[in-house]
Parts: sequence; C-alpha cells; structure tokens
Amino acid sequence: MNKKTIGGVAAIILGTTAMTFYINGCRPKTTMTSQSGDAASKVYVAPGQHDEFYNFVSGGFNGQMSVYGLPSGRLFRIIPVFTVDPTSGYGYSEETKPMLNTSHGFVPWDDLHHPTISMTDGIQDGRWVFGNGNNTPRVARIDLKTFRTAEIIELPNSAGNHSSPFLTENTEYVVAGTRFSVPVGGNTDVPINTYKDNFKGHLSFISVDPKSGALDIAFQLELPGVNFDLAHGGKGPSHDWMFFSCYNTEKAYTLLEVNASQKDKDFIFAVNWKKAEEMAKAGKGVKKKVRYAHNVYDELTHTATSTIKEEVLVIEQKDLKEVVYLIPCPKSPHGCDVDPTGEYIVGSGKLAALLPVFSFKKIQEAIAKKDFEAEYDGLSVIKYESALHGVVEKPGLGPLHTEFDDKGNAYTSFFVSSEIVKWRVSDLQVIDRVPTYYSIGHLCVPGGASKKPWGKYVIAYNKITKDRYLPTGPELTQSAQLYSIDGEKMQLLLDFPTTGEPHYAEAIPADLVAKNSLKIYKIEENNHPYVTRGEKDARVVREGNKIHVYMTCIRSHFAPDNIEGVKLGDEVYFHVTNLEQDWDIPHGFAIKGANTAELLIMPGETQTLKWKPENAGVVPFYCTDFCSALHQEMQGYIRISPAGSNVPLSATLDNKEASTN
Repeated sequence: MNKKTIGGVAAIILGTTAMTFYINGCRPKTTMTSQSGDAASKVYVAPGQHDEFYNFVSGGFNGQMSVYGLPSGRLFRIIPVFTVDPTSGYGYSEETKPMLNTSHGFVPWDDLHHPTISMTDGIQDGRWVFGNGNNTPRVARIDLKTFRTAEIIELPNSAGNHSSPFLTENTEYVVAGTRFSVPVGGNTDVPINTYKDNFKGHLSFISVDPKSGALDIAFQLELPGVNFDLAHGGKGPSHDWMFFSCYNTEKAYTLLEVNASQKDKDFIFAVNWKKAEEMAKAGKGVKKKVRYAHNVYDELTHTATSTIKEEVLVIEQKDLKEVVYLIPCPKSPHGCDVDPTGEYIVGSGKLAALLPVFSFKKIQEAIAKKDFEAEYDGLSVIKYESALHGVVEKPGLGPLHTEFDDKGNAYTSFFVSSEIVKWRVSDLQVIDRVPTYYSIGHLCVPGGASKKPWGKYVIAYNKITKDRYLPTGPELTQSAQLYSIDGEKMQLLLDFPTTGEPHYAEAIPADLVAKNSLKIYKIEENNHPYVTRGEKDARVVREGNKIHVYMTCIRSHFAPDNIEGVKLGDEVYFHVTNLEQDWDIPHGFAIKGANTAELLIMPGETQTLKWKPENAGVVPFYCTDFCSALHQEMQGYIRISPAGSNVPLSATLDNKEASTN
C-alpha cells in the first residue's frame, strides 16, 4: 500500500470516527470511549509530578538531540550537539566554538541519527548518551549530569557515519561504520568507476574511559567497499562480538536503488572485537597518516579545546580473516538487533517478506567447523542455513528495526505496511500487530537494546503524519506514538509531534539519570581564565585593540553596566560570570547588532561573547532570560568612540568606577 493510499484510508477512518463521536456524544460510554479514557489515564502525568522515563530522540537533520518525558510525551530540552544554537550560544560563544571544529574547519551542522545510552554489564547506567554525525563523520558524548555535549571526535577514513554510535556491553567501545565507502590512503583522486578496486569501508572502534568517558580512536578495521547501515553489540555469550548490517555488496556506485539490489542477499558482518583489540595491542595494525579533530569541553574551565590529530591505527583487511565473518541476510538489511540474552541476532532485510533470526551458538559452531559457503574479498561467508535460528514468516512489509521486552518478545517496525509487529523470539510466532500513522522508521522499547529491557511501552517514530495534526504548510511534523505493552495486545495510548527527524531513540528510567543531575556550577570551582567571582572584581582591560570585559550578572543587574572608551576597530570580549548559586537561575546576555547570538550562562558559569562594533555611538546590552520581576531593568550601555579618540577606558556600576588596565 503506498503512502497516498494509506493517508486516504486513514482520512476515511478518522472522518467516520469523528461522525460516530458526534452522533453518540451524549450517549453512555461505549467500548471505544472507555478505551480512550483508559489510554488517557495511562499517559496523564499530574501537575507537579514527574515522568517515569527520559526519551532521548535523534534530531536527524537539525543536528541536535531531543529529550522527551514518557509517558506524557512532553518535550523537556533540545541538546545542541553538532549544530550552532542561538538559544544557548552553543557554537557562538568563544568557549563552545571549538566543539564544532573539524579537519574541514568550523562545521556548524550535521545529521544526528542514533542516540545510545551508556551501559554497565549490558544495562543502561544513565551516565552518558552518544550520538553520531552522519554527514561530516563524528561521534559525540553528551554528559547526562549536565545534558550538555562534552566531547566530539571526528572519524578519519570515513565518509558518512551511519552505523553508529553503538556500544559494547560495558561501554568499552563506541563503534562507528562508514555509510559511504571511499578511496583512502595516498592517492584518492581516482575515477569513480574504479570503485571495486579502490574504495574501502572502515569500522572505527572508539575507546571510552570508564571513569571520565573520554574518547579515543583505539583502532579501525579496513573492510570491503560496502555501505554499513546499523549495528549492535553482543551480550552475555556474544559479549566479544559486534554485528553490522550492510548493503551494496554489489559495490555499485550509481543508481543504487536498482544496482545495489541485484543480489538475493547482502551480509551481516560479525566482528570479534576482542580479537581485533588483541591484535591492536600487539602492534599488528598499521599507523596511517590522517587528519581529524578531537574536541573536549572542560567543566572546570567552562571552555572547549580542539586538537587536530594526525595518525590512526588501522588493521588491514588481509589480516582480518579470523576476526570478521559474514552472514548472508536478505537484501538491503537495515536493523541488526541482538536480543537481551545475546543469543539471537535479528536481521531486517528491507526488501524481504520474512524476518531472519540468527543464532550466536550456531554461528560459533559454523566458524569452528569452517562451514562456509564462499569468500567475499577474502572474508569467510558462513552458510545461511548454518547460522539461522529460523524466520518469522510473513511478518509485514519493509522490516527496519527490532527491539525487545523483558518477557521474551520482540517488536519490529515495518515501514511499507506502517505497523509494529510483536512476535515471540522462542518460536518466532507473531502475537500482535498495530498500525502506525504513518511510515514508521525506528521504534524504541525502554532498555530494549540492552540486557534489561524496562518494558511497559513501545514507541514508534514516524516519518509521515498526513492528517494527524494541524497543517503547517507543505512540510508537516514528524511524530512519535506511544503504545502500552503491559498485556499481550499492544494499545495505542498517545501520539505527539517530534522535532527534526526521529531516526532512532532510547529511553531510560528517569531516576537513573536524575539522581546525578548537576544543579549549579560552584563558583569557587570555576577555573575559567576570565572568571569574575564577585562584583568587586568586575573590570575592563585593554590589550592592544582587544577589550576584555570581566562582567558579572545576578538578579537583576550586570556589573559593570556602563562602559566607555571603546573605539572603532576594537574587539570586545564580554566574559560574563553568573554569580547565582541557585538552581534554574540562568542569565542571558545579548548586545545590539551582534552578528552571532546571545549567551545563556548557567549559575556559577562563565561564557564569552566576542563583538566588534561597526559604528560610533551608544549601544545597549541586556539580559535575554527572564530571571526576576526586574528582569526588564537588567541592562547596560557601552559607548563606542571613533578610532583615535581620547576617551579613557572606564567601567562603572551605580557611578562607581571599576578598575581598568
């Protein structure tokens, strides 16, 4: 059924429902209205009460990550990750500009797809959430104490970072597989039609420090020139393995819609990362010259730094024969999902009318027996039947992604038939199916990618909404839909609009995150080089044509709030420290004519806005974040004089002069 037909059918159904409600509005409760009331009660979060789960949702093309509460569907925050954000000043303040540095220079946008929450022993722990930059290949780590991006690392030898950022069981590694294979090494200026000879795909294994979360590219694996799609880490018995889906095993380079769908099957790459790690530590890889940026935000100095690195360890394909094995999977697989026991791997061939489930035990037996059907670029291809646990017959059309509950059930999204299908992992029998509105992509069960699913809900992330919401021109919002999975049958409870494009999401019990939440930055621990810890230290300093304003803000004034002696040609750096030590009292700072953004400064924090005046005169600045009844009065002025004028540099508050140098 195509999208137009689906939309039309839905419109008829909804129209009929509306008429039925009109006719029966004054009658006693029917089954339908009783169910609606029941659904409403299950998602109602009373004023002052908290949601049970945080839901971290990809922003897709907006380059950000959204945070919703479940079951309410309320939007709590949009975390800037790969995109400049004028609301907070991220990417505009001098402290955060380095976060968006790359080997290509400052890149203020990306395409964020797959939020993944850190795990301990295969169970979500609520410390960090990772996201990928699909366009300029990057991986980010967001610290869930602050809900801020703490680190971004660029991926060399990669072009498009889609199969990312999935985790090993104890967050030993974040993995990232290239979407687009490209020529690498010395001469990359080669004809595109030499794809089969010159193009390679790389998998990056990024180590994660268990205490700080610090990232480092430990090693990369050089592999055939396929397109890696998604991945998931093993658990329990499969702990040492990662599984990557891929398409374009034909190695086509034009009209992939047709030319990358020629073969009956593509592959799941089964990678023994433990063996690869041992090889890397034994020095068996090759150190290759590359350029990539590693950007880190320091919570003590409130400042990011960017370092360009120039070397990466690569284990070449010729050395991976006993590390990487290929499992045939119905063509164009998207999801590659491992159940909570670590025994079963679900491959979602988008163009298949069945859902294959592979057995880790059988995969290991096939490797031990060398039960291979062929080689692909020197890598062993396990016989399909030898790895197969079984297939879910006729489950739906266009399977994309599977997650699991805590009762042995699986939930698979079907893009073409717009539905979620629930099935048992043990006997592969379909239990239930529910429609989604419309064209579901990914789905999420809280903890559904871990050893300990939290259950209760499955959430659909839909690409098309058609008649579900008020129209907003040619482009409509994307949406999420919340279903109860408490019983055998799924029940639609709620739908709510989402920002950007919700490619993927993970959800976690709120208390696992909230218990570590940071409320303020302690002013005595602020080690920013331009911190001003009290109004008595507020001042202005000239260094050549640079003016440094050491400024404080507190309800409800800036210190200083009058500045004179700045001249045309000067660059002014407003270093603003928020003196508040009370939770949820940020202050904003903006100046007329600034061509960047505002600052949003958290309690105890220092942030810097660079401003270059263009005209002589008096320019106001003010607080942009409502902070008190006298917020409107929280303002000041800066006087700009012509170049060469003899107006002395001065700064005052209530006509009392601050120090100047």
